[in-house]
Amino acid sequence: MEKLKRYIVFLIGLFINSLGVSLITKANLGTSPISSIPYVLSLNFPFTLGQFTIAFSLLLILIQLIILRRDFKAEHLLQIPISILFGYFIDLTMMLLFFVDPQSYISSVVYLLIGCLILGFGVYTEVLANVAMLPGESFVRAVSSTWKTEFGSTKVAFDVSLTVIAAVLSLIFAHRLDGVREGTIIAALLVGFIARLFGRWLSFLPSLLFGSSESRQDQTAQPHSENHDSAPHTVIVIGRQYGSGGHDIGKALAEKLGFAFYDNEIIQMTAGSTGYTPQFIKDREENMTNSFLYDLVSQMYIYSDTQEAPRDAIFESEGKVIRELAEKGNCVILGRCADYFLRDRKACLKVYLHAPEDYRVKRIMKIENLSEEDARQKIRKMDRRRSDNYHYYTKRIWGHSGNYDITLDTEIGAEAVQEIICHMVTQTRKIPF
Repeated sequence: MEKLKRYIVFLIGLFINSLGVSLITKANLGTSPISSIPYVLSLNFPFTLGQFTIAFSLLLILIQLIILRRDFKAEHLLQIPISILFGYFIDLTMMLLFFVDPQSYISSVVYLLIGCLILGFGVYTEVLANVAMLPGESFVRAVSSTWKTEFGSTKVAFDVSLTVIAAVLSLIFAHRLDGVREGTIIAALLVGFIARLFGRWLSFLPSLLFGSSESRQDQTAQPHSENHDSAPHTVIVIGRQYGSGGHDIGKALAEKLGFAFYDNEIIQMTAGSTGYTPQFIKDREENMTNSFLYDLVSQMYIYSDTQEAPRDAIFESEGKVIRELAEKGNCVILGRCADYFLRDRKACLKVYLHAPEDYRVKRIMKIENLSEEDARQKIRKMDRRRSDNYHYYTKRIWGHSGNYDITLDTEIGAEAVQEIICHMVTQTRKIPF
């Protein structure tokens, strides 16, 4: 029953996809990169966009067969009927949109953007179904898996190559650039980005549509409160403003309680599970410069069923490491959204450390040998990046008291902060110790 649901969702997504491609094409500002070659050919030969789409898709499937050889599986043949159906859907939607005939550049842009929105939702729906891939994305997967290239950069190279080839064909056949315009570039940038946004906004949809199996998958990435309720050991997680002294306080607290202390060790463990270098992880964890630009840069990964954006992979891997460490024994864990990963664990004290900016500025000036202005700028930059990273992945406000058991101003002194936390650990009934 679930499989049937998935195929129905996929077919709906395929139709929505074709509707988006047709509307983008009708906007007369070019078309999406994957459709650029079939579109240019359809403008110069007596065959429809849908028919050329089918032919081009079959060519991509044949190239996959050559690339993968023995690794070409029977399931890849499913792309053939999908390609044929997609081609017919495109011709059908081109006819349904007969009334779309923009008379001004503004109306063309409006139709283009609406088409990108529709196509983005169609891509999201296909990814949601998780039963098959269109030949374009499957081709990129074949290349990246055979030559061990990174999926995102391979997808970018593929889209650029298609656009360049389409432009060359247009110049050869029509002696002018026809069918490849600014709309092609806009579609290349926006469609995956929109699909990624739908994936974030509609994260509840998989379990709603497909039930228990999706729920089980979600649970593997979420803390199991029933397992943690009877945990024999205590975990203290510390979120902190930059310059508040959270690292030193956490380490001293762990030594006082006889707990393990985890900070950079999490980076090392994450490196082991992701294959990224510790420096690569350190540069990207808790460091979201701009969520909009990040989604734009990472949009290509929406098409992959085997790889995800590096920052997303790091976040998920760190979450797994944090949950494993929490099960190991009494410990203090610093930062990395640990309060979110362990939010359902009762044997966990969630602490947030903050301090007035002037106090933190003086501390950073001394520790990092910076001028007052440089220290102030660095504090604000680091706090903003930690806040954006936290909100992006948890949908919660960084430093909000409701996310923690206690928030403390470290200006009262490191010893005083440690004493308060120790008192909560040993005296509060919520924390078994």
